[in-house]
Amino acid sequence: MNSQTMLRVVEKKRAYEDIVQQVTALIAEGKLKRGDQLPSERELTEIFKVSRTTVREAIRTLESMKLLQCRQGTGTYVLASSEEDFIQPLAAALFNAKDDIRDIFYTRKIVEPHVAQLAAENATLKDIEKMESTLRMQEECIERGESIIETDSAFHSIVAGAAKNRVIERLSLALVDLLKQARKEYLAEDESNGRAKESLAGHRRVLAAVKKGDSEEAKKAMSQHLENIERITFENKGGGG
Repeated sequence: MNSQTMLRVVEKKRAYEDIVQQVTALIAEGKLKRGDQLPSERELTEIFKVSRTTVREAIRTLESMKLLQCRQGTGTYVLASSEEDFIQPLAAALFNAKDDIRDIFYTRKIVEPHVAQLAAENATLKDIEKMESTLRMQEECIERGESIIETDSAFHSIVAGAAKNRVIERLSLALVDLLKQARKEYLAEDESNGRAKESLAGHRRVLAAVKKGDSEEAKKAMSQHLENIERITFENKGGGG
């Protein structure tokens, strides 16, 4: 699809933000894909009816979010395309590397219980089967003494997808992604697998509530799970989920 036909004139009083929002939305929706080239700077000024300065400011912002890349002499190209590619730039846009991990945990405890609540209301049989399969793999990892990082993240990703709300899903995944490195640190020191087992138990309680379609119980289970993980995290040193 020609990207010129998908862009529209912006409001001048907030033109820079509007351009960023338009391009970000097109990437998130898959209408602009990795490797696609944007119109030239001159063409963009004509499409948006703004100055070149405004276009350049928007492009610089999108570059800093790692969504676009300007190549000298060839043009501006899309870097991110899939949902997975989109999460890290979103996290970078929403949060700062200097943010306190406790603040991120606090935000996660606000968001994810509601994600679980929506999942209980909207999860399909396929979503539930994916959750069950992921927790079986998580249990196998624990039995083999292996890291549960990937299966842990996968479970939260599936729950977020089951909520059927794209905005909340992206926010939830961004929060999980931000804590991934810290999660590695605290699970790496879990020689007895005690913390990993508690994480699995928390996931099972969330799944049980989602399977029953009990939205309030799912919300409560996720809230308790995150509180337990936060307690374990700061009793030791890392982060998790």
